[in-house]
Amino acid sequence: MTPEEMRDRLGPFRDKALAGGIPVADVERWMDTARPCATLGEQADGPVVGRFGGPLLLPVGTPHPFHPFVASMDFAALPADVTDLPLPPNGHLLLFAYPENFGDGECMGSAVYVPTGTAVEERDKEGWAWFEDDEEYQEVFAQFPQETLRAAADVSLPYHSWVEIPEEPRWVPLPGHPRSEELAEVWADTCEDISAPGQLQLGGYADQEAVDTDPVATAVWCAVREAAAGRWGGGEPVSDDPADWALLAEWNPWIDGLEGATVHWVVQRADLAARRFDRTYTTVFRNP
Repeated sequence: MTPEEMRDRLGPFRDKALAGGIPVADVERWMDTARPCATLGEQADGPVVGRFGGPLLLPVGTPHPFHPFVASMDFAALPADVTDLPLPPNGHLLLFAYPENFGDGECMGSAVYVPTGTAVEERDKEGWAWFEDDEEYQEVFAQFPQETLRAAADVSLPYHSWVEIPEEPRWVPLPGHPRSEELAEVWADTCEDISAPGQLQLGGYADQEAVDTDPVATAVWCAVREAAAGRWGGGEPVSDDPADWALLAEWNPWIDGLEGATVHWVVQRADLAARRFDRTYTTVFRNP
């Protein structure tokens, strides 16, 4: 989606912001931050690009991911320039996650990239660590969606309005956007009229039920901590600057008993460009 197309799509946002008394310069600066993204769902009006569930086809010899299988998508089927991420032109992306937050910021999922031509083998989708011995996990996994994913080209603006700083007052408006709180509220009011419905988003800005600060920044803090403790990252350097990271995907599970949960897969931009999807960090926000 071109910048001009994004601005056209954001017309309802612009109109509501100006009608609410926000100066045009502030509105225009906020619109300049727009990012293209893809909304994936059964009801989207674009091409079929993957599915929730389905057979789990992993590269031969790949260790079974620790978390449950969520979805797969075919990069070659995605419309051109549907995001601003440096995604591969082909191959498949497999997403894994468990949509629960245990309060310690541990990585709750992963991503596997399967390049075109890679030899694959079908695995048991219920073959991860906890499944056989825990009834609760079985009940949750039974509610994972099983449907075709179509892609709709969309536009995304920040849902968050504050950044955390080390000194008082602790939280301040996004740099360069003194009216960020008002603008984020207008976006929250208008985004459903602008964006297509769907449970999965590729690229764009991260959202969750309570979103004052950027969920990507929260994920970065967790990734840095887990990497420093040797629990994630394979011993390689991890940037603590959220600008070096991007939202790869976001999933709203809509699962009974886990209402309010949102899954974020984030990755360093350099790792994404290098096809290092194994360096994807997964966080879950849940407001029980």
